Amino acid sequence: MRHQDFLESLSADHCPVDADSYLQALWYDAYGDWDAAHCIVQAMHDCMAARIHAYLHRKEGDDWNSRYWHRVAGSDFPAAMSLQDEWHMLVRENTVQP
Repeated sequence: MRHQDFLESLSADHCPVDADSYLQALWYDAYGDWDAAHCIVQAMHDCMAARIHAYLHRKEGDDWNSRYWHRVAGSDFPAAMSLQDEWHMLVRENTVQP
């Protein structure tokens, strides 16, 4: 999915049908449905899902759990990064740039 198309989809009241599971989780998170986002990534077992899982727990305020998922993903806990910047970074990594 193109980056701009995904960002524009955030003004809709439903997740885009052509979004992959990673983007679906990030869309539901942006839409305010943390539980739906968490259910999506919890059912997946790869590094990107673990990174999004880590972000969701950091957003929840559970840094211990977030750090665990970063270890699973092989990524670093982004202590100096805002949650908004982390979300945008994850979206950029999962969309096609023009």
